[in-house]
Amino acid sequence: MAEQLGEDLGDPQLPELTADDVLRSLDRSRVQQARQRRGFRARWYLIWLLVGPGVLAMLGENDGPSMISYTATGAIYGIGFFLPFIVVTFLMAIVCQEMCMRVGAVTHRGYGQLVLERYGRSWAWLAAGDLLFTNLVTLIAEFVAIRIGLSYFHLGAGVAALLGVVLVVFTLSGGRYWRWERIALGLALFNGLFLVSAILVKPDLGHLGHALTTFSPLPRGSFNTILLLLASTIGATVTPWMVFFQQSASADKGLTPHDMSEGRIDTVVGGVLAAIFGCGALVAGAALLGHGVSGVTGFAGAGFPAALGRVAGGTVGALFALGMIEAGAVAILTISASTGYAVSECMGRSSSFNLTFKEAAPFYSINVIVAAVAAAVILIPGVPLLSIALNANVLATVLLPFTLAFVVMLANDRQLMGRWANGLRSNLMAGTIVAVVTVCGAAYGIDSFLIQIHVLS
Repeated sequence: MAEQLGEDLGDPQLPELTADDVLRSLDRSRVQQARQRRGFRARWYLIWLLVGPGVLAMLGENDGPSMISYTATGAIYGIGFFLPFIVVTFLMAIVCQEMCMRVGAVTHRGYGQLVLERYGRSWAWLAAGDLLFTNLVTLIAEFVAIRIGLSYFHLGAGVAALLGVVLVVFTLSGGRYWRWERIALGLALFNGLFLVSAILVKPDLGHLGHALTTFSPLPRGSFNTILLLLASTIGATVTPWMVFFQQSASADKGLTPHDMSEGRIDTVVGGVLAAIFGCGALVAGAALLGHGVSGVTGFAGAGFPAALGRVAGGTVGALFALGMIEAGAVAILTISASTGYAVSECMGRSSSFNLTFKEAAPFYSINVIVAAVAAAVILIPGVPLLSIALNANVLATVLLPFTLAFVVMLANDRQLMGRWANGLRSNLMAGTIVAVVTVCGAAYGIDSFLIQIHVLS
């Protein structure tokens, strides 16, 4: 079957199918039947079957830290520069994630497994270790987001911790990638609550249009603060876990080169939705501009939802709180999955939601363990949850170039990718993105270090 597929596409280097790939054929049969149909409805049904990894990667990145970052930026600086900048960063994310989808669809292998096979165990474990550390910090921030949302309804940290872990265990119990994906997609749709919140605060449409069509100057502030804002906004849209997740999920879903156009639609739709909803959080936060932000970022109470409730009404506060719960919950599912994929792939073990626990014990165990550890951290008195949540995106930006470099190398590996390898335009865009992310992350890190040792003030 693999050899025939390679011959059909003119790429004889495609790898042999494994037992995991055969299990995915249960879902592929519906895709093949849909391809044989003709008409408008058949086309939409085919897209419905193949949508998933791209939308989840993008909406999963509209997570707790990201929405907190967008809302805080709007509350302190307004929408001026940052509304179009969010759109630009999601365009960057689409470019990066399209490469991940393409590599996963062509090779049927996850990111960690390919790095292991092509560059060796040391590089694979370095990439996985990088991801594990970043994901653990980010997962803690996701539980914080759920805690913020629940506190608006007078529920405590214990409920937030339990809810997140139970959700991970529940979604893992089906033994099918399709079931896990559809549950996560259903939850991810509630990211639209941030857009509803933005509409209900009744922003000035003329001001929104002007902000979107003209890049306003960066807000005034120290050089370090500006770098922090840029790094945190980039880290709110493009992160290492997204790379691991979309490539591995594309392989787990069973995408093939025949599905490339639908995979791109999936990625672009996810990016567009995430950009709209992220801008919604920024606009909702801007309703607090001029009302003072003292106490808004406090995690002991309801934080931003409570502040919005006071300024724009209880309905807005409640919707925003529910959005925070959704943002944290979907991210917990996708980030835990990316961790499970990465570590089990680097171990050379099976990593698929289509397998039983016995067949893929490391994959399932890691999913639950990282979520449980993060949940436990938010229950520890005195842990600086505010600092963790606000710096999670910056950490992602600092560590992202290493991950992106391997994505670009894999996408350029013609022995792996054949005619699906990167072209000149893709490499120019990818190279520019890697350079921008590297400069922003490195500049903020260096400037912060110089401030700490009192070379700069």
